[in-house]
Amino acid sequence: MVFASDSPFGGRFEQTIDDAVVHGDADMESALHEGPVRVLVNGWVEVPGGRYLSPHAVRHVDVRVPE
Repeated sequence: MVFASDSPFGGRFEQTIDDAVVHGDADMESALHEGPVRVLVNGWVEVPGGRYLSPHAVRHVDVRVPE
């Protein structure tokens, strides 16, 4: 599967988060990734290094707010 980095939907339906925690379960015990992410329009989550997390693997994404 290939995702365009210069998508025409960028900014409208996609969301880039500078500091997030991606959880794989409702109890927030399983952190799949911590750091910057980009949530794509199709539900996939792009993490640094060109890796993608499936929408089926991701329960929710928490945004870390700077204190």
